Amino acid sequence: MSIIAQHGEIFIILACLFGFFMAWGVGANDVANAMGTSVGSKAITIKQAILIAVVFEFLGAWLAGGEVTSTIRGGIVDPALLEADPQFLVYGMLSALLAAAIWLLIASAKGWPVSTTHSIVGAIVGFGAVGLGMEAVAWGKVGTIASSWLISPLLAGTIAFVLFRSVQHLIFESHEPFAAAKRYVPGYVFLVGFIVAMVTLTKGLKHVGLDLSFGQSFLLSLLIGVAIMGVGIVMQRRIKYERRADDHFGFSNVERVFGVLMIFTACAMAFAHGSNDVANAVGPLAAVISVVRSDGVIDSAALVPWWVLVLGGGGIVVGLVTYGHKVIATVGTGITELTPSRGFAATLAAATTVVLASGTGLPISTTHTLVGAVLGVGLARGMAALNLGVIGTIVMSWLITLPAGAGLSILFFFTFKGIFG
Repeated sequence: MSIIAQHGEIFIILACLFGFFMAWGVGANDVANAMGTSVGSKAITIKQAILIAVVFEFLGAWLAGGEVTSTIRGGIVDPALLEADPQFLVYGMLSALLAAAIWLLIASAKGWPVSTTHSIVGAIVGFGAVGLGMEAVAWGKVGTIASSWLISPLLAGTIAFVLFRSVQHLIFESHEPFAAAKRYVPGYVFLVGFIVAMVTLTKGLKHVGLDLSFGQSFLLSLLIGVAIMGVGIVMQRRIKYERRADDHFGFSNVERVFGVLMIFTACAMAFAHGSNDVANAVGPLAAVISVVRSDGVIDSAALVPWWVLVLGGGGIVVGLVTYGHKVIATVGTGITELTPSRGFAATLAAATTVVLASGTGLPISTTHTLVGAVLGVGLARGMAALNLGVIGTIVMSWLITLPAGAGLSILFFFTFKGIFG
């Protein structure tokens, strides 16, 4: 107990620094998942993508980031086993943050879109298993999280496949694709607004003091969906049919209508990503603050202070602005050739999967989800549309991430143990 009383301030300062560094890594590497499809399909420019992400990543982290944070903070290592030595939890969470942040820095420099969730979960498992003993790790919870890494790309891929097939059937295969696009796209805009609003309202806003019932959330989400659909219709009306010699079917005009839709899905994906992935940076940080402030009492259900979510959201934004463009280029053009209609299907499918996971408190990998969704769209067009070489590299970098996070974390755990005793 005396170690925490003696060095408490240092622990909190280190946790804030490492937490910000980790959030920077999330912004630099993972925000590409939110923006890659929009930039790759040329629906928005890099500058517009950064502007959208700055606003919506921050809002997602602040408004809806609390639910997953509790899983990262207290769900992986059993806090009850650390009651006699609470300083070990502090060392472990500091090591996990630093280890995951360093790995993300390396991956971002290489242009690999790796999973920040893998990085932090691997790091926490590493310090728990070696520093505290195998029984300290809640292997059942780790198993659930690991299964979500397989389920999330499959679910996102399936949703994307179905969405893109519906677009092909309703719009591209109709007699007048442009007229069909104008008729059906508002429905897709409504879907984007409704899904994101629904999950945010049902799960995310408790710590802002808004605790709505399921029925109230449903009605409010319907209203938000309709309002966003109205904005979409107004924007869509400005698009006039342009006749081009090389475009016999009018498909380029259809893609321009979907370009409007991509702005909405980019906002949705950025919000969804912020709500799910801020936990990777602020979960361990919140654990350290909780232990230090309570003089060593470990409470896995302690509330996340509002300023911690703001610090995480701020770090994500700084990472994106300074380094995010590298990985955006990889994700946006590497896996398959994207147009606004394909990008829309992939992004909406990924956003739906991420917000559902965020609502159930399951820390899934946005990277896996988006790659799964893009693969789903590619498969809807046929196997030849996929760049298998790039997919292979991405999967390789995923496999390295967990052991890299765990190894670095074990190293830092024993370093902190040596420094503070």
